[in-house]
Amino acid sequence: MKNEEFIEQEKVFQWAAVAKGKYPCLSLLQGSLNGIRLPIGAAVKAKRAGLKKGFPDISLPVPRNGAHGLFIELKKEKGGTVSPEQKIILAALNEAGNLAVVCRGAEEAITAIKLYLSRCQF
Repeated sequence: MKNEEFIEQEKVFQWAAVAKGKYPCLSLLQGSLNGIRLPIGAAVKAKRAGLKKGFPDISLPVPRNGAHGLFIELKKEKGGTVSPEQKIILAALNEAGNLAVVCRGAEEAITAIKLYLSRCQF
């Protein structure tokens, strides 16, 4: 069975691929490997290369309305908890001048991205 959060993240990036015409800055939308089960060797390499436990699943380093970028911790639509590490990193990202949020499911994440991008222009 596929990881439900992974499926939701796939949906966000499928939407973004189509929506780039309206929102060209979506070419900067980035997903992390957090939440994806890796073989132990690959997991060790990813950690040594900087993959941080608790870092949000999706990032968009585009400034809008006073925020430096948007960070989304994506959870499945029902269930799924925000870990202590995730709470700490989300708070730190917000304190650093970003907008860091938790979204439940692809629809909520897409709505958050659209709202963030519609607030103002560069």
